[in-house]
Amino acid sequence: MHLEKRLRIGRAALAVTIGLGIIAGLLLVAQAFLISRAINLIFLRGAALAEVLPLLAALLGVGAARALALWGGEIAAQGLAESVKTNLREKLFAHILVLGPAYTRGERSGELVNTATGGIEALDAYLREYIPQMALAAFVPLIMLVTVFPIDLVSGLVLLFTAPLIPFFMILIGKAAGALNRRQWTALSRMSAHFLDVLQGLTTLKLFQRSRAQIEIIADVSDQFRKTTLDVLRVAFLSALVLEMVATISTAVVAVEIGLRLLHGVLDFERAFFVLVLAPEFYLPLRTLGIRFHAGVAGATAARRIFEVLETPPEAAPAENIQPLPPSFHIRLEDVVYAYGDRPALNGLSLEIRPGERLALVGPSGGGKTTISQLLLRFIEPRGGRITIDGFPLYDLPADGWREQIAWVPQNPYLFNASAADNIRLGKPSATMAEIIEAARLAGAHEFISALPSGYDTLIGERGARLSGGQAQRIALARAFLRNAPLLILDEATAHLDPETELLIQASINRLLQGRTALIIAHRLSTVYNADRIAVIDGGRVVETGAHEELLRQNGVYRQLVTAYAGEQAKPF
Repeated sequence: MHLEKRLRIGRAALAVTIGLGIIAGLLLVAQAFLISRAINLIFLRGAALAEVLPLLAALLGVGAARALALWGGEIAAQGLAESVKTNLREKLFAHILVLGPAYTRGERSGELVNTATGGIEALDAYLREYIPQMALAAFVPLIMLVTVFPIDLVSGLVLLFTAPLIPFFMILIGKAAGALNRRQWTALSRMSAHFLDVLQGLTTLKLFQRSRAQIEIIADVSDQFRKTTLDVLRVAFLSALVLEMVATISTAVVAVEIGLRLLHGVLDFERAFFVLVLAPEFYLPLRTLGIRFHAGVAGATAARRIFEVLETPPEAAPAENIQPLPPSFHIRLEDVVYAYGDRPALNGLSLEIRPGERLALVGPSGGGKTTISQLLLRFIEPRGGRITIDGFPLYDLPADGWREQIAWVPQNPYLFNASAADNIRLGKPSATMAEIIEAARLAGAHEFISALPSGYDTLIGERGARLSGGQAQRIALARAFLRNAPLLILDEATAHLDPETELLIQASINRLLQGRTALIIAHRLSTVYNADRIAVIDGGRVVETGAHEELLRQNGVYRQLVTAYAGEQAKPF
């Protein structure tokens, strides 16, 4: 996937931009012709105003037409940039959603945000200025050469042999600019990522009295970005100086050879003046390309990271043969293998969840419990083995349709900076207000929501900043009640809560579990005693299964967990 392919989206605007630029070049040649003819008639032949008036009128018309062509080219170039940027922004956001949390957890949020915002904006000058100018730098000088050669062969040869000097120096200096732009982009991404990390962890930094130290770190990071930016500007100014010098010297060479031949009567005034007027304009597109080359390098650097994200394949790739959703949920995990890089999470795990069953997963931290939920949610795909639903491979089921059958209550639910009602409505976007209130009642959230300043319309802050942990968890449970899905996944929904709040949440969970197939991931064993069956996960495998009393009699891993749990007074292990 390359940026050139994205230009197909705006190829009409690109064609208009280049076309109008070429027309402006042709009109420039016409202007030079009219000016040289008019000056020759007035100063050398003594023509009266009436005689040159048609020429002056034509010159005025050509000038107006050229101005319109240049204006139209700018508008078309802006349209090109906007269309490609809009498409890229939509594609990038959609692809990040497809990649899912398995990808975003491995990336720095600030860097991704910078790529999706600043990175795409960095393409503006590249698309609006550099890409059209590449075509104009090829066509417009060619038009002028074709015009000059029949009029003055010597001047045409001088223009032909001096023109490549500008691209040569542009590329020579551009190599250094490219490396510096990549360093600048990396520094900006790191600064953005670090700044967001500091903002998100500000409470922790204040608690440990490290906020002052972060001021110094941010100052150092900002200073590094400043130095890198100045290095880029230094090269850009040097490039502009060299290109202007080459263009000026080349124009001077043309002026000197024309002047000498005019002095010796080898060349007549009108032709000499015509070529002399065109000479600076001949180098202008090449000089402009050199100046905009740095915008091109900056855009290409940003595009490299954008397409790196776009070309990242999702773990849960779309299936080729989509099967209809099964009528029930008899879930089997057969010899499932998964690893996070070099760290294995599941090692040939086999597990069964029967329809209507409440299956609890327990085990030491890092045993693979949460990985199982991520696999069932299709955020990730197994590296080996398979998962089936009523005998159908989970891979062959439509991912969106499958997720609609699942209500997920995570350990740390994410609440958006929206109203309480809107946060609950995520469970069912089409829900009425009455349905939202009923879901909140079932989750035990209606009373505290009603006590908020604006009730269900109260903004609860980013990550539920205005709510307690228990209140945030009840909002998440209200989403699950509203979704009313047949399969429920609870990823330690009562973690980090005080005993009184835990009892309230547990009562809501018990109501939610009625008539549903449920997978309960537990770190606190008080939440699993009433499960139909308990599976003990250790080392990426199921080492024990059975009911609570049965597992206690086995005197195995589960009994050790219960003993440790009781000894640590209900602390998570």
